[in-house]
Order: sequence, then C-alpha cells, then structure tokens
Amino acid sequence: MLSYYQSFKNLPVNLRQYLLITLNYWTFTLTDGALRMLVVLYFYQIGYDALQIALLFLFYEIFGVITNLLGGWLGARVGLNKTMNIGLFLQVIALCMLAVPVEYLSILYVTAAQALSGIAKDLNKMSAKSAIKTLLPPDQQGKLYRWIARLTGSKNTLKGVGFFLGGVLLSQFGFNTAVLLMAAVLAMVWLCSLVLLNKNLGKSSKKTSFSQIFATNANINWLSGARLFLFGARDVWFVVALPVFLAQVFNWDHWWVGGALAIWVIAYGLVQAFTPKIISHTPTAKDAFHWSLLLLITPVMIALTLHFDFFLRQLLLLELLLFGAIFAINSAMHSYLIVSFAKTDGTSLDVGFYYAANALGRLIGTLLSGWIYLQQGLEACLWVSVIFVAITSLISAKLAHHQQR
Repeated sequence: MLSYYQSFKNLPVNLRQYLLITLNYWTFTLTDGALRMLVVLYFYQIGYDALQIALLFLFYEIFGVITNLLGGWLGARVGLNKTMNIGLFLQVIALCMLAVPVEYLSILYVTAAQALSGIAKDLNKMSAKSAIKTLLPPDQQGKLYRWIARLTGSKNTLKGVGFFLGGVLLSQFGFNTAVLLMAAVLAMVWLCSLVLLNKNLGKSSKKTSFSQIFATNANINWLSGARLFLFGARDVWFVVALPVFLAQVFNWDHWWVGGALAIWVIAYGLVQAFTPKIISHTPTAKDAFHWSLLLLITPVMIALTLHFDFFLRQLLLLELLLFGAIFAINSAMHSYLIVSFAKTDGTSLDVGFYYAANALGRLIGTLLSGWIYLQQGLEACLWVSVIFVAITSLISAKLAHHQQR
C-alpha cells in the first residue's frame, strides 16, 4: 500500500489532482446509479406503484437545475474542492437518511432524501467538470478534450454498473444494509478528498457577484440551449416510456428491464470515453451541428419501426443502441465545448449555467415521457424526440455560425 502511495506522490501535481477528482466522481457515480436502482426495486417491492416511484425522483431533477446555477457561483467563490466535498458529504447524509425502518419511508421523506441526493450529484458533477479546466494550460486543448471524454464516458459506464450493483446489494444484503455500506465507502473517499484535494482548486481570483450565475457569453448561451433540447430528446422516451413499454409490450420482468437499461448506459459511456478515437481532431461547434443532424435520423427510424411494427423486437433494440452511440458522441463533444468556452477564472460559473440547462432538459423530458406515453404511447414520445433533436440542430447551426464569425 505504501509503495502505491509513493508512486502516486511521484506523479505530476496536475495529474494527481485529476486522478483524485476522477476517483471522487467514479465513487459518487457508482453510489448514485446503485441508489436509483435500489429505490426503484425496493419501493416497487413494498407496494409503491409506478407513478409514486416516479414522483420520488421529481425533486432530484428539480434541485439539479437550482444546484447547478447556485453551485457554479459557490464554486467560484469558495473553490471547487469545497463544492466537491460538500457534494460527497451530502450524498453520505442522503444514504443514511434512507437506512430507517420501512414505516418511516413515506413518499415525502424519501423525496426529501432524493432531493438531497440530487443536490449532491450536481455539486459533484459541476465541480469535477469545472476543475479539469483549471488543471491544464489553454494551449493543451487536445489533452483537455481527451480528459473530459474519459471522465464523462467512464462516469456513464459506471452509472450503468451502479444499476447492476444496486440489484446485487438489494438481493444480498437488503435495502438498509445496502445504503449503509455505500455510505461507509463514500465517507472514506470523502475523508481522502478532504486531505488530498487542492484547497484553492477553481477558486476565482476576483470577487464573484450573484448576478454572474447567468452566462453572458453567446457561445455558452447557444450551447446551453442545444444541450437542453439534446437531453430532453433522450429522456422523453428513455426515462419512463421505454421501461414501461418493455414491461407491457415485451412482457419483460423488472430484472430484464433494469439489465437492458444498464447495458444501454454502459455502452453509451464506453462510446463517450472513446470519442477522441472516433473524432481525432479537437471538436468545433460545426462538428456538433453535423453530428446532431446524424442523430436526427435515429429517432425517426425508431418511430417508423414502431408505427409499422416491422421486426419490432429485433430492430428496436438495435436502433436504441445506435441512438445511444450517436447521442454519446454528441454529448462528449458538448462536454468538451463547454469547458473550452468557459472562462479560466471562475470556470464553474459557466459550467454551472450549462449543466442547469442540462438538468432542465432532463426534467422536461422526464415529465413529458410519462405524460405522452400515457396519452399516445412510445411512438409519440419518439416523434417529440425528433422535434427536440431538430431544435438542437438549429441551435447548433447558430452556434457554429457565431463561432466562425
């Protein structure tokens, strides 16, 4: 163990900080994915219906919007090490809140715990993405692109692994023990982070006013708009409509449904991590526009497959994987572009605003997913996805024109 620690100490300072941030982000992501699956499976097991379970995650998404806006401002004022460590600590509290006897687990109580977890997640994500900008000089855009892609891709892959982990922990240890085990592991990572993470990481050298939470850079405003509709286009069919469709139409049990979604998320994360191999040059807004047009084809294909019921079981899963792969490349490019566009001094302000748009897109997609599926079914959700991707393409075209000008 000492030899590993000595090897770690011998690494360049910036690389050590990057590895620490990645460890924080990975551990948090595993617990976040596992907690989501634990909540879905356990509360279904004790008698909650699908709508009640969906409501448990409502404030998780709402607080994501608020946290990204305020968290970016807070990170610039007090430093990203503090916002990252606050996020880790709040997740430990959220996990411990759920380790109570079942009679205390009312919808209101669990929703409050999930809201706290949502705040923790977005503080951690915003801090991790913003911090990487501060670790590299402006002339190393290629390395910045690779580091962001690896961090983002590995995070989504581990979230999928977390889905599996949640199911395993629930079956082996039960709900209460599972959340306490995750809280204990996360607490150890939090203590290491308190000691080893740079105390002034990401702290702005200037006094940051509260009014600066809203981006004034046109590139960031356009990119944030594109991100909102991009993630709305995914979640409008992925979050509620697809799992219910697989259970109702394909007659899959919840293990098959959970496994399919986990595999999709893992594959999505792997493609994100390898995006620098697929797009070897440093991406521009023009690349984001071209790849959004390519993405537009996939929801059209899925909607037509559903409409004509043409080899539905065989084609649907393949088309969903294709959507995931192209979406992952779009997402990876966006994640690089926001960090590239963000100002060096007070990066978290711009990144926080951008991820607030991301969270708002997820929230809109989640709400529409349940409502449209109940009214019209999965096909209608896919046509709304087509509209959202088309809007993303239009905004990306505007961004490309503005960047070129």
